[in-house]
Amino acid sequence: MTFPLFSRPGALAFLDDDPDYLEMLALVVPRRWHARLFVQPRECMTRLRKELPFWEADAWSQQELVNQWRAGRPLVPQVLAYWARSSERFSLTRVFMVDYSMPEMDGLQVLGEMGEWPGARVLLTGQADDQVAIDAFNGGLIEQFIPKQTGDIGQRLQEVVERLMTAPHPAHAQTWRATLKPEQLALLREPGVARDLASLAAGRWVEHVVIGDPFGVLGLDAAGRAGWLQLETTAALPALAEMAQLEGLDAATVAEVRAGRRLASVEVSQSLRQPPQVADAIPVGDDGKLRAAWFPLDASGLGDAGYAHWLARQPQRRVRA
Repeated sequence: MTFPLFSRPGALAFLDDDPDYLEMLALVVPRRWHARLFVQPRECMTRLRKELPFWEADAWSQQELVNQWRAGRPLVPQVLAYWARSSERFSLTRVFMVDYSMPEMDGLQVLGEMGEWPGARVLLTGQADDQVAIDAFNGGLIEQFIPKQTGDIGQRLQEVVERLMTAPHPAHAQTWRATLKPEQLALLREPGVARDLASLAAGRWVEHVVIGDPFGVLGLDAAGRAGWLQLETTAALPALAEMAQLEGLDAATVAEVRAGRRLASVEVSQSLRQPPQVADAIPVGDDGKLRAAWFPLDASGLGDAGYAHWLARQPQRRVRA
């Protein structure tokens, strides 16, 4: 298990020639997922293809943040500004579920014509189609297949979509990996660290990005409130304590930082031109070499940038005939 460097919600598309089945899916899929329902393959494919320029523009925007960081601009205010101006980032379809048996063209033909569409692909199959799906999975054409005859199809759908939605997108992961030092990447790959970070992120945020300068996780909750999970190795605590002292924090607090009982958000606060905050530290991972502390961020302009605000503006689910 590796903690994803970049994660955010996205849309979900269903394609099935049976509108009644689609209506059933609409009832079992949580409202917190934006689902689009299609019965016509061509219309569905056209809709997803129209997203490709937006995928490319979003990837370019993220890469430009890293380029600006290389030129000396701090990352945290850049990411906050990107979130504030790019609320339509949630509209990109992350998962595409398509029925295999359809009269106009089967599901694999649809997926085959999608070319380089970058989202995750799931095939819904009837009992007679399972071998076709297994071959497609083994051939790398789909990430998952789900038999329609599965007992609790709603629960199974939710499990699959949850996993695929939270899986790191390769292009995004590559972009943000460039900000991390090799030793930071090694820490994130430790199972105990990945487990603890996943638990901390799931309880606070719907999207996040991991950066290496400073080292931590920048997250946004559904309401658009930003937070910073600062990560410090025990070896880095003396340097952090010195920075805290230079920022004018009292001797007792500096001693707590040096001992790893508290952390100070010195670098992030400097980048936002705000006074540093201090918070209790918690161990992350199994060997005690990493500490974390959570800090709320006073970030203007994010009030309408959260996923819940975007979702509330979307039309109600309906089958697109």
